[in-house]
Amino acid sequence: MPSLGADMEAGTLVEWQIQPGQEVKRGHVVAVVETQKGAVDVEIWDDGTVEQLIVQPGQKVPVGAVLALLRAPGEAPGAAAPGVTAPATPVPAPAPAPIPAAVAVPPTAAPRVKISPSARRLAAELGVDLATVQPAAADGIITREDIERAAQARKPAAPQPADWHARMRTAIAAAMSKSKREIPHYYLATEIDVTPVMTWLAQENLKRGVSERLLAVVPMMKAVALALHAVPGFNGFWVDGGFKPGAAVHLGMAIAMRGGGLVAPAIHDADSKNLDQLMADLRDLINRVRGGRLKSSEMSDPTVTLTSLGEQGVETVYGVIYPPQVAIIGLGKITERPQAEQGQIVARKMLTATLAADHRASDGHSGALFLAALGRLLQQPEQLSKTTDQKLSQ
Repeated sequence: MPSLGADMEAGTLVEWQIQPGQEVKRGHVVAVVETQKGAVDVEIWDDGTVEQLIVQPGQKVPVGAVLALLRAPGEAPGAAAPGVTAPATPVPAPAPAPIPAAVAVPPTAAPRVKISPSARRLAAELGVDLATVQPAAADGIITREDIERAAQARKPAAPQPADWHARMRTAIAAAMSKSKREIPHYYLATEIDVTPVMTWLAQENLKRGVSERLLAVVPMMKAVALALHAVPGFNGFWVDGGFKPGAAVHLGMAIAMRGGGLVAPAIHDADSKNLDQLMADLRDLINRVRGGRLKSSEMSDPTVTLTSLGEQGVETVYGVIYPPQVAIIGLGKITERPQAEQGQIVARKMLTATLAADHRASDGHSGALFLAALGRLLQQPEQLSKTTDQKLSQ
């Protein structure tokens, strides 16, 4: 059972998408797991052949419990891989009682229906017959939006049960309380003149069609990723009493879920992607967060988190670190403010950027270096087209 966030202690297996004897490749989705923040597609990390399914649908098991056994390529059937054993505490056999309502599949849902796990749960809660739902997406997958639309068209829908949202808020509260209790946070903030990058962005978007334009947060994301590459002590994890740097910048993006709650899935290798790739990845991530179609790799390996509340009118945001990460960067609203420049008062577009960091892994001096690097990059938009193998301006 993978860890799909700092607030996850256990998960419920909703369904297997593999069978014993089936060959799998790294990255294939093999199962759906229900967490307190919704259902997640779990990917496999190694090539091989499925040897045995240990946990059955409907069972709730702790993070780290063995879900299945995988036979390595060339390994004889029945030979367990070195170091791979069944859980020390055997997972009980599934009871004959029905699967809990939170993960129950509506009786009308045929196995071949293409539907996100989150939408399936919502259909059960609202009593929507999947046979009456027409997916809006071109891929034919039914999403939560499709279910909500079908429920509204049928009749005034009963209010969605608050239990799921209450459980999610409880999980978030527990994780953030633990973070504040165990991590010695320190906070820094700086005002950055983003007039150059915003002027560049406006000019760039004039050259593009509406569907190809970049959101203001995209060059900010790239600047954060490059600054983390230049000052790497904030990109990684605090594990086993020490700092472990991330192999790449997997930028966790704090995204509000439809109906409430927050998740921070990763955009992988953000430091090596261009702005168009980051825009495409962000749009895809937001759509799948709202549709309940996240992947386990996106939830389990962010190396740092970025939260931006500028669109909500917040000028300064101080985040709480997601353990085992060691930092979270906050971006506020871009506002036009008077600034002194060569003896004149001029209007400049200003942004407040903040850093909340783990004092065990870094200190205020290195935090100041990071924020200074971020400020330089946002004042030099040409730097944002560079990748990690190109020299950054000092």
